Amino acid sequence: MWLKLFFLLLYFLVLFVLARFFEAVVWYETGLFATQLVDPVTLSFNKLKTILECRGLGYSGLAEKRDVRELVEKSGDLMQGELYSAIKNEKEQAESQSESSTTFSGEMHFYELVEDTKDGIWLVQVIAQDRDALLSKANWGKMVQKVSQFGIRTGTFNCSSDSRYCRKRGWMKSTLIMSVPQTYASKGKVMLKEYNGRRIETEHIFKWMTAHVASRIKTIRMSQQLVEEWHPSEKHPVKMFLFAKLAQPPAFFSALSVKFTGRIEFIFVDVQSWDNITSLEEIGVQQLPSYILKMPEGIYRYGNSIGEFISLQAMDTFLRSVQPEVNDLFVLSLVMVNLMAWLDLFITQGATIKRFVVLISTLGTYNSLLIISWLPILGFLQLPYLEGFYDYSLKLLRYADTTTIASWVRTDWTFYSSHPALFLSTYLAHGLLIDYFEKKRRCNNEEENPNNLEWLSSLWDWYTSYLVHPITSFHNFPNESDWDDDPNFLLERLAFPDLWLHPLIPIDYINNLPTWRFKCTQVCGPISEENSGRDLDRNIQNTTGGQTQGLNSEHEEHGCGKERDCAADSCCHSGNGGDVPCMKREAQEQQADWSQWPSDMIHCTECVVCLENFETDCIVMGLPCAHVFHQQCIVVWLAGGQHCCPVCRGPSYKRKPVRSSGLDLLEQQE
Repeated sequence: MWLKLFFLLLYFLVLFVLARFFEAVVWYETGLFATQLVDPVTLSFNKLKTILECRGLGYSGLAEKRDVRELVEKSGDLMQGELYSAIKNEKEQAESQSESSTTFSGEMHFYELVEDTKDGIWLVQVIAQDRDALLSKANWGKMVQKVSQFGIRTGTFNCSSDSRYCRKRGWMKSTLIMSVPQTYASKGKVMLKEYNGRRIETEHIFKWMTAHVASRIKTIRMSQQLVEEWHPSEKHPVKMFLFAKLAQPPAFFSALSVKFTGRIEFIFVDVQSWDNITSLEEIGVQQLPSYILKMPEGIYRYGNSIGEFISLQAMDTFLRSVQPEVNDLFVLSLVMVNLMAWLDLFITQGATIKRFVVLISTLGTYNSLLIISWLPILGFLQLPYLEGFYDYSLKLLRYADTTTIASWVRTDWTFYSSHPALFLSTYLAHGLLIDYFEKKRRCNNEEENPNNLEWLSSLWDWYTSYLVHPITSFHNFPNESDWDDDPNFLLERLAFPDLWLHPLIPIDYINNLPTWRFKCTQVCGPISEENSGRDLDRNIQNTTGGQTQGLNSEHEEHGCGKERDCAADSCCHSGNGGDVPCMKREAQEQQADWSQWPSDMIHCTECVVCLENFETDCIVMGLPCAHVFHQQCIVVWLAGGQHCCPVCRGPSYKRKPVRSSGLDLLEQQE
């Protein structure tokens, strides 16, 4: 898990460097940065209207370019990044033909989505029974595109599907219904407004909508009211102020007030009729218009850092980072956990099916643990004793999210979220690099990676070995007296249940396992006088019978004869005389005679069952997985019901498929 977390952090670092590289390329080609201000005088009339469309300001009564330019300047500074995003969104909306509009099937469907929604705005076109719609299909499509960029959802209710509900509501003619939360608190009431205007142009309908949404925002027109609202309050510790010379706030500002209901209070300060602005300078407002975030820790001027544009998406990202809700943190943790889990697809080496099986297992495990971890967190947050801890955590988060580094992170988040293809391609490239380096790191491993069929076969053997351990007999079944004497014996049997769901596997296959005698050669080495004296003393002690009997009995247990043992313990003389002390086995370098071994067995000199070295002429036995043991040791292991290798847990009753090498295939073809 820590390795995947390291790779994920490394990937985020790569994304950060890549974003800076793209900024350098844009600066090299155009000589402009996204944070540079744009003079509205240099823009065309169509580009100025595009900016007003994205900010949500009506311009139906403005026919001259000068008036449109002044309206843009009154709503906020224009940056290169905002201009680029506005033009790009306009092109995408012109090219897209599909509209995301809901068709309601009846009363319950309408109530569930519209009347029960407390943090969103709906625009519904009601089509009366046996009548035409108020807006044509083309005009309705334009309306949907216009309001969708502000997070306003749309739908169509045809009274022919539920005429009783239309009569109950009084919808006897085709009309437009707008749903807006009525109170400033979360989960408040929802009010339905019906359009009664005579003109059915898109611009007039949008102006009617923005006027109703702006009525939710607290508007200040007197300096005395500003002093009262500027003081911190316990009910709304975080407030977003807009100081501008506008008749009403922009639509994106009003839409954000609905989305952050209960978390942030939005206040519009209209300074058109103010003669004295010294009160603004006292609280820190240096220019108009200004977007000021008032927090218990101080004030933050929105728009001075990178990526802080006067748009819905940019300000929504900023406010979510400063004052997040629990759902935002959960979604962020869900994205992080799944990005970590998908790295298993590249870290795991082997067959393709193996990779996806490991990936599915990791996804299920990580997401289950994430949900289980969030349940107690949600319970703790509802306790009244943790309100202070919750407020302190939000304070630390606000301190961190108002720094320059946080603004860079928000900018990159906005950039990559608007270019999902780039994000996915870089993630895939990062994963392929991880796969390449993992293969290089494991290149020293001599074992070949199995193909899909071999891995599926080994997976099935693994399940049969671990989940369904075979049992050969019931001779160890406890009787009632054992349970009466020791009650803990029953708990032990329940902890290791091997009396059910166990297939009976005959042990005849043990007779077919390969066996042979272990041979070794002896290499003489130099003998010091001290070692010679010690060996001579040991020979004298062994002749007394103190240790010879134990050694011989151990050799006999593993299938070694006394006569051969004596030969193995014989002296290796050096020189011409025979009076030189002999060198015992402990001082010799033994080398096994591998020519006597089967070609498909792993070379080893120790039995992992008894943890003893192989003695000369001992009988050894090999398993299908190529591991070798003492014959007596492995037979006792297998006959006891453990039909698997003690080392690799491979099945001992099933042979592995033999894969031909490239040389063998060439020989067969010749």
